[in-house]
Amino acid sequence: MSVRATDRILVNGKLITIGAAIADQFSDGDRIVASTDGQLMLIPKTEIDIVGQVVELSRRAFSLLQSASDDQISTFFRLFADRLADDVLMAEVLVVNENDVEQAKQRGRSTTRLGLTPSMRKDMIDALGLWQDMVAVQDHVAHIEHSGWSVEARQCALGLVGFVFEGRPNVLADATGVIRSRNTCVFRIGSDAYNTAEALMRVAVHPSLIEAGLPEHCVMLLPSITHASAWALFSNDGIALAVARGSGASVALLGNIAQQHGIPVSLHGTGGAWAVVSQYDDLAGLEDIILHSLDRKVCNTLNTIVILEKAACEIISTLFKGIGKSGLRNGVRPIVHISSNVEQQLVHLGIDLADVSSGVVVEITDELDLSKEWEWETTPEVTLVIAKNIASAVELFNMHSPQFVLSVLSVHQDEHEHAWSTSNAPFFGNGMTRWVDGQYALNKPELGLSNWQLGRSLGRGGILSGDSVYTIRYRMTQIDTTVKR
Repeated sequence: MSVRATDRILVNGKLITIGAAIADQFSDGDRIVASTDGQLMLIPKTEIDIVGQVVELSRRAFSLLQSASDDQISTFFRLFADRLADDVLMAEVLVVNENDVEQAKQRGRSTTRLGLTPSMRKDMIDALGLWQDMVAVQDHVAHIEHSGWSVEARQCALGLVGFVFEGRPNVLADATGVIRSRNTCVFRIGSDAYNTAEALMRVAVHPSLIEAGLPEHCVMLLPSITHASAWALFSNDGIALAVARGSGASVALLGNIAQQHGIPVSLHGTGGAWAVVSQYDDLAGLEDIILHSLDRKVCNTLNTIVILEKAACEIISTLFKGIGKSGLRNGVRPIVHISSNVEQQLVHLGIDLADVSSGVVVEITDELDLSKEWEWETTPEVTLVIAKNIASAVELFNMHSPQFVLSVLSVHQDEHEHAWSTSNAPFFGNGMTRWVDGQYALNKPELGLSNWQLGRSLGRGGILSGDSVYTIRYRMTQIDTTVKR
C-alpha cells in the first residue's frame, strides 16, 4: 500500500493531510496513528512486529500465570531482592550502569535518577519485600444470595500491562509488582537506562522467575528505544492497561494514543504540586513544610504557591525563608517567579520584596504562565501568586494546575473544607507536598501516579499499585434447578 502526501486521515471529526514528511517515509506494513489534536505519527512495520511478538509472548505467560501459587509469586520477589543485594551478581550490572551514566552525561542528559546507587538498590529491595508480603488480591469481594442460587464477585487479574518509563533503573522493581495480582507486563524504558535495564533483566529478573517456577515472559523488556516502539505498544489491542510515567507532552501523547485504541490508561502528563497559604499559627512549622516540599525535583515537588491576600504580610517572609533554605544544600539561591501584577499587589500591601527575599532570586515577568512546571536539577524554582480568598485560590488551581497535588496551609478549618470540596485534586493535604508516593504514603510500591488533568480515574485512586490492577469476575452457583428467570 502506498501513501501520497495529499492523502487525508479523519481525526476527531477533521480531515488531516498526511504531508510529504510521512508519505516519503511510509512503506508497506507501516501504520499511521494520530493524536486528537491532529498530530500524525508513523510507526514502521519493524516496530509493529517487535511489539507484536513481545505482546504475544506476554499474553501466553499471562495464561500460565493464573495457575501459579501465591507462594511461587512471593518466592519470585524474594529471589529478585536477593539477587539485587548480591554484590557479586550485581557487579556486571553496576559496570553497565556506570557506562549508561557516562553516556548520558556526554549527551547532556540528566543523570539524577539514572545511577544505580546503594540507596536506589535498597529502595528497590525494600519495594520487592513489600510485594513479597502483600496479600494476594484474588479474593472474595461480595456474595449475593438469591432463592435457590447465589452470585459471587471476585477480583481477578486484568491482563497484560504495558509500561513506558523514564530512564530510571528502579522501575523494574515497580513494574514487576503487577505479578502480585497475576498480571504480566511489557515495558519500554528510556534510552538512557536501557542497557542497565537489559542487564537487570538478564542477571536478576528472568533467573528469579525461572527459579520460582513462573513463566519467564511474565516480565519483558521491549528491545527498542524508539518513540515509535512506545506508540506501537500503546496502540496494541493486546494491552489491558497502559501506564506512562514521567511528565510532559510525550506522556500526554501516549495516553491519547492508548485511549483512542480503547485501552485504559494511568498517567500524568505534567507534575508540580500547589500550596495555598493562609493564616498560620506555627511559622517555624510553615517554613519547614516549604523546605521539605522542595528537597529535590520530582513530580510531587512544590511548584506553585498561592498566598491569600489577608495573610500576605504575616507569612511572606517565612515563605521566602523556607524557599531560601531549600537551596543551601547545593549552595544555590532558589528562583521565585512572579508576575509584574503580583509585584504591584505586594507593593499595594506594603511589602518590599527586597526586605523579604534575601537568599533567593526573584524573577519578574509581565506574563507568567501559571501552568508551567519548573524543571530543575539543583536550583529550586517556584511560582508565587496572590489570591483574594480561598475560593479564588481554588479557582486558579482548577484552571491552571495539572490537577495533581494541593496542600492548604491554614489555621481555618473552613478553608480546608472549601478547598477539599471544590478543588479537582486527587491528592489533598495540609502539609508538605512530597507525601504523594505509593510506597511512602500507602506502604505499597507505586506503579504510577495519575493526575486529573485528563479526567478522573475510574474505580481506583490516583496511586496505582500492584494490588489495584484487577477486574471483577462473577460466579453463579445454582442449588435449586427449578429456578427460572
